[in-house]
Amino acid sequence: KTVPVRFVRNRLEFSRKNGTVNKHRSFRKTAMPFYRIIPFPIGELTVMEENGCIVCIKFGKQPSDNALERETPVIAEAARQLEAYFDGRLKTFDLPLNMTGTPFRMKTWEALKTIPYGETRSYGDIARQIGCPKAFRAVGMANHHNPVSIVVPCHRVIGSDGSLTGYGGGLPIKVRLLELEKRCL
Repeated sequence: KTVPVRFVRNRLEFSRKNGTVNKHRSFRKTAMPFYRIIPFPIGELTVMEENGCIVCIKFGKQPSDNALERETPVIAEAARQLEAYFDGRLKTFDLPLNMTGTPFRMKTWEALKTIPYGETRSYGDIARQIGCPKAFRAVGMANHHNPVSIVVPCHRVIGSDGSLTGYGGGLPIKVRLLELEKRCL
């Protein structure tokens, strides 16, 4: 089971009128974004929701300037699933996500979701999986810009020599997440 991800910006749309492909923004903000800061064993996580979808899970207190602090049903479900993950009871997330990024980043994030719980892949493995075998550095940058940490498991990506490389939450958190998953297999 994979996490549903929707492409919402820079979508290509076919015009029936003149048979051309038009690039346009297809998503308009219609609701106020909400966030909640939730304590977990690795520290606090900021979980943000907009229009009924999780748009961001960040380490620490990092609310958006225009978001209101509020518990919504989607944020409550994200918190419940994250708690089950940290307790070792959940291995696959099932949350509505709304991630935005370039087509390359979106392909990379989709590939990250295929890494099984408790396993790792190298940046090169992911680059080959998405059909860009020489783009391992770009895969690293896409990981760095992953807006939904843990749920889209960029912590499962390591160096080709097996070394642990950068992580948005810091290497100690990456180590803890990987150890948690190995322990709970």
